[in-house]
Amino acid sequence: MVSKKSNNAINIISWISIIAIAITTAALIIILSAMNGLTGTVANLYNVFEPDLKITVVKGKYFEANDKLVSEIKAIEGVKIISKTLSDKALLKNIDKQALVTIVGVDGNFNKVAQIESSVEDGVYGLNDPKKRNILLGRGIANQLQVNIREFVNELSLFSPVKGKSGSLNPDDNFNQIYCTPTGIFSLNDEFDYQFAFVNIETAKKLFDEPDKVSAIQILCEKGKSDDVQMALQEKLGANFIVKNRYQLNDVLFKTLETEKLATFIILAFILIIATFNIIGALTMLIIEKRRDIKTLYSMGASINLIRNIFMREGFLITGVGAIIGLLIGLFVCWLQMQFHLVKFGDEFIIPYYPIEIQIKDFVWIFGLIMSIGFFAALYPVRVFTKMDLVH
Repeated sequence: MVSKKSNNAINIISWISIIAIAITTAALIIILSAMNGLTGTVANLYNVFEPDLKITVVKGKYFEANDKLVSEIKAIEGVKIISKTLSDKALLKNIDKQALVTIVGVDGNFNKVAQIESSVEDGVYGLNDPKKRNILLGRGIANQLQVNIREFVNELSLFSPVKGKSGSLNPDDNFNQIYCTPTGIFSLNDEFDYQFAFVNIETAKKLFDEPDKVSAIQILCEKGKSDDVQMALQEKLGANFIVKNRYQLNDVLFKTLETEKLATFIILAFILIIATFNIIGALTMLIIEKRRDIKTLYSMGASINLIRNIFMREGFLITGVGAIIGLLIGLFVCWLQMQFHLVKFGDEFIIPYYPIEIQIKDFVWIFGLIMSIGFFAALYPVRVFTKMDLVH
């Protein structure tokens, strides 16, 4: 591969092939690692809000989470912590400002299951005391209602329709109204910040007229056991309940991210195919240059397969060297980004720099793909041109 040829163009084409494969391979590693980083970042954001497993009812909004049901769930191996939540839409008002939000009533275990407290950027979590009517607001809702908890703030009013009663001439009789004190503001992303506010579950029960029911049971599992727990729960609870993991709760988002990664991989794979097919030109010219050597070897008793294997190894060397160089370059660039944050988003974003996550399986898939393409790229010129020379 490195020996000087009589025609210098062969050496040039061989090195062009190596460089092209190396650059495309490095691009694949860098882009896929960046996609992994984005997916991981999104998953971490949802880890704050979503539990390992969430149990909801198939029909309706609410169900009874009696002691028997809770005991059955706790008895399943791998279940660590259980939290009950009650959520629904409500109108939230601050004097003349108002917003339609999703109120989530949480018990004392919720923060252990979902870790929402880690996203509180102003004030405190403040929902562990069931006797206090506190409310935790999303940053978007707080801005919309012009709430600044660092200064004196009014109590906020929560309104929800009274259930099971006919309309009254007095509009106030048709709504449950509860006053809450804002104690903290959390920030995750716009989807959450403009949609959710949290209160303790006792406040939510009174607001929504549901003293004995919940909308979901959230579960924290022991590490590595969520899949087994999910299967056991679904079998135990039957067809009336749905048990979903964190990814199933946001399946559209995560499937979209996986589809984008796959589409990116396919597009770059086509570029890689074009780069790898430079091998055809390099091997064709090499075979033409070595015609006399091929005939000499054949006359001395070398089989066609032996001669072809010589040139196939040449193709594998070009492909393999290019692939290894590309993998090393890609790994080095990813390491630079992880250590020094060369590509930045800005301080106003959730993460100030582009996230990178290196996965070994990407290296295996890419290297396997390159070597497969290199094999088929070398196969045609080796089989066709060596046979032509030996026939003539």
